[in-house]
Amino acid sequence: MAKLTILEFPDPRLRTRALPVERVDDALSHLIDDMFETMYAAPGIGLAATQVDVHRRFMVIDVSESRDQPLVFINPEIVEQVGSQTYQEGCLSVPGIYADVDRADRIRVRARDRRGQPFEMWADSLLAVCIQHEMDHLDGKVFVDYLSPFKREQVRKRLAKAAKEKAAAGDNVAEQRRHTI
Repeated sequence: MAKLTILEFPDPRLRTRALPVERVDDALSHLIDDMFETMYAAPGIGLAATQVDVHRRFMVIDVSESRDQPLVFINPEIVEQVGSQTYQEGCLSVPGIYADVDRADRIRVRARDRRGQPFEMWADSLLAVCIQHEMDHLDGKVFVDYLSPFKREQVRKRLAKAAKEKAAAGDNVAEQRRHTI
């Protein structure tokens, strides 16, 4: 298994609408394993293929505290929504940013599992939020799209500043290594 690079907002590749998965095979299974490893290491509770620059409609989720209830959704679709809830969301593609987002409280989702077998399930609470959040990624949407344009621009600037600081810190480390014998 290998950890994958997670794209960060405002990377334009996050805006790509994922295409349906045509075939469930060993290559997809290996990618699913890599995505779980990446998600757990991040650490996160959900990861859509779009976030790792694979523009196919599938996602991995594990909202359990013990990280032992992995779920795979291939070609997911929400077939029913009930109620609404506001949840403070974060995102591996928007590190360090959290905001309230309104979502359906309960959803019925139809998908295929990692073996390609169809299934349908009801989800509520955190799992419902996570499924809806990851499905947004598959449609080229990021949770900051729910924010006002002003707040979205603040997020973009904050992330750009953090990236610049991280790059500068990396340059300092490289400079120190060059002088270390």
